[in-house]
Amino acid sequence: MTRRPAPHHLLDMDGVLVRGEQPIAGSVEYLAMLRDKSVPFMILTNNSRFAPNVHSDRLVALGYAVAPENIYTSALATARFVRAQKAGARCFAVGDHGLRTALEEADCILVDEAPDYVVIGESLDFHYADLAKAAALVDQGARFLGTNPDVNGPVEVGRHPACGAACALIAASTGKQPYFLGKPNPLMMRGALDELGVHAKAALMVGDRMDTDVLAGLELGLETTLVLTGSSSASDVERFPFRPDRIVSRLSDLAFHFNFG
Repeated sequence: MTRRPAPHHLLDMDGVLVRGEQPIAGSVEYLAMLRDKSVPFMILTNNSRFAPNVHSDRLVALGYAVAPENIYTSALATARFVRAQKAGARCFAVGDHGLRTALEEADCILVDEAPDYVVIGESLDFHYADLAKAAALVDQGARFLGTNPDVNGPVEVGRHPACGAACALIAASTGKQPYFLGKPNPLMMRGALDELGVHAKAALMVGDRMDTDVLAGLELGLETTLVLTGSSSASDVERFPFRPDRIVSRLSDLAFHFNFG
């Protein structure tokens, strides 16, 4: 097999680097190789629960050599969108600290009444009262945003309901659909590519989900790789009208496809 130079990497986190709080075999070593060989990379995650510094601290504790600037979250993509749409927007946010921090750093104002936007993010502890209030505010005319469309996410054992599932409750109640900013929305990919300073044609998207990671990469013109350590299995690929450029068992298998110099 002829190897070519390694492209810039966009790497999904959950299901590619970690499953729950455990590193996936071979991924720590693969990221260390990217850093050692000066291959630029950005870790993308639809998990809006944590700010980039918290995500990086969690990964460092698991043995990964990453920094906050290597992390781009759906919360950052959402906050960037809101700021571009309306400077100083009033937001009612349902989600964990990472979402609230991103919105505040984008000069959004967090409020409980009369928001311009209702923004739903990730949480492992959604409160029904917060979701019910979000639905009422959407009914009253607030614009409805979700950080990501994932209805579930991988944990150590099985899956847990995610942002898309919480948004589905509000949508069913109000009849209004959210606009999602995380993968597969190309806006999130463009934000990450801007941070890397690279064009799509020079980058590779690696993810574990056909319906977000692979789809987003495809629509933006990136090379795509599906790893089988997360949500999508090899048999799932046949259900979609598109395919990734390659399928590998785990992230570290990519080392056989590229020349790292």
